[in-house]
Amino acid sequence: MKFKTEIKPYHGAAGGWGALESTTRFVFDSKKVLSNLRNLMRVNKGRGFDCPGCAWGDDNHSTFSFCENGAKAVSWEATRKAVEPEFFAQHSVSKLREQSDYFLEYQGRLTHPMRYNRETDHYEPVSWDAAFALIASHLKGLESPDQADFYTSGRASNEASYLYQVFGRMFGTNNFPDCSNMCHEASGVGLKQSIGVGKGTIRLDDFEKADAIFVFGQNPGTNHPRMLHSLRHASDRGAKVVSFNTLRERGLERFADPQKPLEVVTPKAGRISAAYYQPNLGGDMAAVRGIVKALLQTHRERIASGQPSLFDEDFIAANSVGVDEYLAVVDATSWEKITEQSGLSEQDLREAASIYMNAERVICTWAMGITQHKHSVPTVREITNLQLLFGQLGKPGAGLCPVRGHSNVQGNRTMGIDEKAPKALLDAMESHFKFTPPRVPGHNTVEALEAMLRKEAKVLICLGGNLAAAAPDTPRTERALSNLELSVQISTKLNRSHLTPGKEALILPTLGRTELDMQATGSQFITVEDSFSMVHASEGVGIPLSKEQRSETAIVCGIANAVLGDKYLDWMALADDYNLIRDHIEATIPGFKDFNARCDIKGGFYLGNAAAELNFNTLSGKANFSAAPLPDVLIPMGDQNAPFTLQTLRSHDQYNTTIYGLDDRYRGVYGQREVLFIHPQDLADLGLKDGELVEIETLWNDGIERKVTGFKLVSYDIPRGNLAAYYPETNPLVPMSSFGDQTHTPTSKAVPVTIRRCEQKVDLQRIA
Repeated sequence: MKFKTEIKPYHGAAGGWGALESTTRFVFDSKKVLSNLRNLMRVNKGRGFDCPGCAWGDDNHSTFSFCENGAKAVSWEATRKAVEPEFFAQHSVSKLREQSDYFLEYQGRLTHPMRYNRETDHYEPVSWDAAFALIASHLKGLESPDQADFYTSGRASNEASYLYQVFGRMFGTNNFPDCSNMCHEASGVGLKQSIGVGKGTIRLDDFEKADAIFVFGQNPGTNHPRMLHSLRHASDRGAKVVSFNTLRERGLERFADPQKPLEVVTPKAGRISAAYYQPNLGGDMAAVRGIVKALLQTHRERIASGQPSLFDEDFIAANSVGVDEYLAVVDATSWEKITEQSGLSEQDLREAASIYMNAERVICTWAMGITQHKHSVPTVREITNLQLLFGQLGKPGAGLCPVRGHSNVQGNRTMGIDEKAPKALLDAMESHFKFTPPRVPGHNTVEALEAMLRKEAKVLICLGGNLAAAAPDTPRTERALSNLELSVQISTKLNRSHLTPGKEALILPTLGRTELDMQATGSQFITVEDSFSMVHASEGVGIPLSKEQRSETAIVCGIANAVLGDKYLDWMALADDYNLIRDHIEATIPGFKDFNARCDIKGGFYLGNAAAELNFNTLSGKANFSAAPLPDVLIPMGDQNAPFTLQTLRSHDQYNTTIYGLDDRYRGVYGQREVLFIHPQDLADLGLKDGELVEIETLWNDGIERKVTGFKLVSYDIPRGNLAAYYPETNPLVPMSSFGDQTHTPTSKAVPVTIRRCEQKVDLQRIA
């Protein structure tokens, strides 16, 4: 299938008719039009199912509680297309590896458990009992439990995630690499250090009360479109939305609500950002430091003239420590360094400071533009410092809001998917289940891959996800996965990870969020937690394509039963009745008292946040200002003379590694993905033109060549010296050894690169 490739500027607002047309197209392409229309009416509704897309909260007021990308996620999952055993008989793994990621997932839903036959290079049908027996044989044969890694995707439910980590720890390891390690780890680490809780402090309705909303390093128009409703409503009532994003993104400029008929059929749209700043990649910490420096000057001028303090001195004195040390660091930071590193002028930052100063209630929100740098933890803490100075915590309309990616990535961590599990959780599990959990920290994602490269890790089980495509340094990641003795993928659709098998490999087909989960005691529901610490019940209604598909919870229980038997738990009873799982969660995880009963609360229930109540679970018992200096350089291990810094990002027809289509409507890219966004003057200085093909090469210090080729240059509104391109196509450029301090999160927003014209023709049309 050929796609028409085109670069054509998009002049419309985000949302509007374009979103409605795209939604309709994907619903029809699912081949289950009527059932998916019914599905969409149940998304994020009481007794419906939680959207399998992003982790944005539900307002429980809208007639339609889904966005364009949520509709894509639902239609992509609830499709009539199926990948049955005959498909694998016709296609070898080697041949499938030549296909695009879009082609692989477009084939449809996995329907039968499959086992890789290395001699024939094909996957072949296997019974569930034989699959579980194979997993048990490998795990029981390990020299140490720490030779196994248990990876988790952010789509896994609370119930499945909880049992998964209980099983892993009963088996004897804390090796729980997960998708959090590759995205928002810095948010959790930084917030815990500053305020004692690794989650956001606000609730969704705080957006209705804020006077200013500072948005850092995120593109909600593509990554969490329902956020645009909150930002638009805030802007309409007079709140100032201030955006800091390297690329100029349509979703942060204008938004036409596709649920308002007038805005669908006319050019009518609402403004999002009152001010829009484009810092250098990695320059957000310097930008916030500049805002604070400007505010500190105004504060001192006010004090000198006998006016009240600009800062909230009562809040600072009662609730924090370290402010003097922090302000001394601010004083010591020169405007020259701030402007050079941020890429913004002093005037820009003083303007942003003025907006902040004149707002009574401020929310600061961010995503992976902040968290995928070497200095991401200090950046998160710098944003927190700003809020602490003004007491913008613990009051309506104010606080801190990291916006998570996948729909239950926050819930996974709450449920104990953590290679460095809190002592309180391990103590509770030891007391409740009467076993001794391991106490030594396990592998995060990068550490797990490194262990596989050294052939120290032997077995990998993936509860969802697509690690081969999501991880950095693609050739090395694939080599790591191929070193395994056994790889197990619990999946809804075919993906790149299935095509990088270990010596033995299994594909275990699972139900999706939209589907009926019928167990021995009847229809089951699961729960998820959104970015606002709200826990929602989710119950699918669609009829599964195959009787061989099983729920994630049932698969985890089947594996655990095959490996451990019923020594500690009756795993099969838990698979039959998820209420029993929630009883165990209630007994061991704080905040889940009366869990089963509270699942009936319309709109879900709030777990609470100690920091939002000004109770700080830190060693000092108070919020801690961070006195970290700005980094000396933004890419410490790279070539400091690298002409460009590259960030990887999603297209609009994409969610994480799932490629719904080949368009990126708001950026004006159609029918293609191998593009490189660049400032027009950088193009001119290089003697290159729009549409020319280039190769991109990483400049790193380990002697490993990292290069991709055949990328089309696209002029874009992006600061000079900064580049952007889609992942997973550019993941081969991200060194595995380049990760955030204290997080091991790959620095996918800070890759030092050079570009040069391709010397050979490259066919950009991918078979799909």
